[in-house]
Amino acid sequence: MSFLISLSGMNAASADLNITSNNVANASSTGFKASRGEFGDVFAASAHGLSANTVGAGVRLQRVAQQFAQGNVDYTGRSLDMALTGEGFFTLSGSAGITYTRAGNFGADREGYVVNPAGQRLQVFLPNASGQGFDTGRMSDLRLATGDAPPRATSSVSLGLNLPGNATPPEMAPFSADDPTTYNHTTSVTIYDSLGAPHSQSMYFVRTANPNEWQVYTRIDGVDVGGPQTLQYSDAGVLLAPAGGNIPLPPHTPPGGAAPMEITLDLERSTQYGDRFGVSALVQDGHATGRLSTIEVSAEGVVSARYTNGVSTPLGQVALTNFANPQGLQPVGDNAWAETHGSGLARRGAAGTAEFGMIQGGALEASNVNLTEQLVNMITAQRNFQANAQMIQAQDALTQTVINIR
Repeated sequence: MSFLISLSGMNAASADLNITSNNVANASSTGFKASRGEFGDVFAASAHGLSANTVGAGVRLQRVAQQFAQGNVDYTGRSLDMALTGEGFFTLSGSAGITYTRAGNFGADREGYVVNPAGQRLQVFLPNASGQGFDTGRMSDLRLATGDAPPRATSSVSLGLNLPGNATPPEMAPFSADDPTTYNHTTSVTIYDSLGAPHSQSMYFVRTANPNEWQVYTRIDGVDVGGPQTLQYSDAGVLLAPAGGNIPLPPHTPPGGAAPMEITLDLERSTQYGDRFGVSALVQDGHATGRLSTIEVSAEGVVSARYTNGVSTPLGQVALTNFANPQGLQPVGDNAWAETHGSGLARRGAAGTAEFGMIQGGALEASNVNLTEQLVNMITAQRNFQANAQMIQAQDALTQTVINIR
């Protein structure tokens, strides 16, 4: 019996060494979580239970417990690297079904899907059809947009400017864009048609003989767009007319087959103060065609594609998953786990909500293995093995003594 007890101790020490060895081997594995062996004593029980003087029958490995403590966050600068700080797991889809990981070393495959090194696809919540928020009730594979961003035709040009209150009417009349003596001030902005082609829109401001009154002339690519529009200011320099400051311009059809451009000139923020002309804001809502320049990941896990035209399009929000008992998850290799009965049902959500942590883009969570601690465990397990081996030698000596009795 004593041989078996010591043998169980050697097996337990060997299992402890194996666990420690696996931890040390994965000290540099992204998102790896260290394990520890948990052992329990063994008693041989009969149909009548245990007697008060029962001697234990050894030790056994009860379970290998995973330690889900936070690992260090290392910054990499790669746009598709993601680190989780706090609770939760990234959700993956592959040939083996849905799995979960803390390793955020993702990349793109040849079809544009975001995958981990094992080829499993990252799951996200897709944007709602309205463009506001995400559908957290439905997951899908994250796929990067590899095409060009479509252009947007300019529909509004907003100017924040000041016209000098002491200005006098121009020396010459009538207005001519080619003669600076026929207008007081001018400014211009680049606008875009429905095909994304740029055009130059110029606004010319002419002081009239009437008090606090101006006229604005608009030209697109040197072509007059409608007649002059009248601006009326109060004696305090505030715009009175047109009401709201909006001036709908007549449609302008650009060359090249684009749709007619219907633009509203917004002068609500214009004023008539002092003696200087100044433009404080000049904004138009169109843009040209854009090419994908970078991928950005917010702290809430929103993955966005940024294009060269300045447009940022959300592609999805990273789907995080958590469990009532993460230690009940089944390791399946490649730094991933699978759901089990012991882990409880998967609870999904977005970063920064409820029980879920935040996501750091351009970073990775390192292994939480403490090498110093593991080396101490190795020494302890080695001593345990040696002690149990010594017990077998002692039992062998006793047995030999009994055998030698004559």
